[in-house]
Amino acid sequence: MFPYDPILLAAVTTTPESIDEVIQTMRVIDETCIDGDGLKWFNELYLQVTQAVQSRIASGGFSDPQSLAGLDVQFARLYFGALASSLSGQPTPDCWQVLFTSRSQTLIARIQFALAGVNAHINHDLAQAIVTNCQATATIPQHGTAQYNDYTELNATLDSLIETAKRELHVRLLGDPLPPFSRLEDTIAAWSVSAARESAWNNAELLWHLEEKPPLASTLMATLDGLATVAGKTLMVPVPELRVP
Repeated sequence: MFPYDPILLAAVTTTPESIDEVIQTMRVIDETCIDGDGLKWFNELYLQVTQAVQSRIASGGFSDPQSLAGLDVQFARLYFGALASSLSGQPTPDCWQVLFTSRSQTLIARIQFALAGVNAHINHDLAQAIVTNCQATATIPQHGTAQYNDYTELNATLDSLIETAKRELHVRLLGDPLPPFSRLEDTIAAWSVSAARESAWNNAELLWHLEEKPPLASTLMATLDGLATVAGKTLMVPVPELRVP
């Protein structure tokens, strides 16, 4: 879709092992993508989130920083994996394709691209990342644990970054102003990252209990993909041009 897509593909086919490596890959994406690429605006927001997580870990803000860092890496791998699959023509979750196939649509606002990526990543990927991280750290996804408490401690920071993005990215893809009145405000106002993350944790607990029943786990993931796809399509409805009589 863009002439530099091979550069992006090369960047995301390297599996990160640390938050530093996650940030490095995100910076390559950010520096490679032009402003007219909707991927840039999701990636930029995600980079800010990851840097905020890294800073809080460094400041001793969590009771189990190693587990939270591991979750950050596992989570980012799913984003990179989805992008790699799409760029190489491989099967990709539909919820991610909502963003990837619309990267050059100039009637879509930057905040729509950002939130469509957040939607796919949290509502589809996060439960899987939680389970994978728990398997790696010999923990269990369960409410009331230190890991869950650390997880929810991030909500205020993430909500703040999302609210800032809603203001700063409230322009069309190429930076031109949106019509003064549109339904976009109502669409993005309904988005709550805290609610989405709580739902993801609940789904992770369910996935954990389905570990010995792969067909049911696959069905759950397919259901999450379907729900996230519907939400993503709602988020990505182009804002029509303002017609002056």
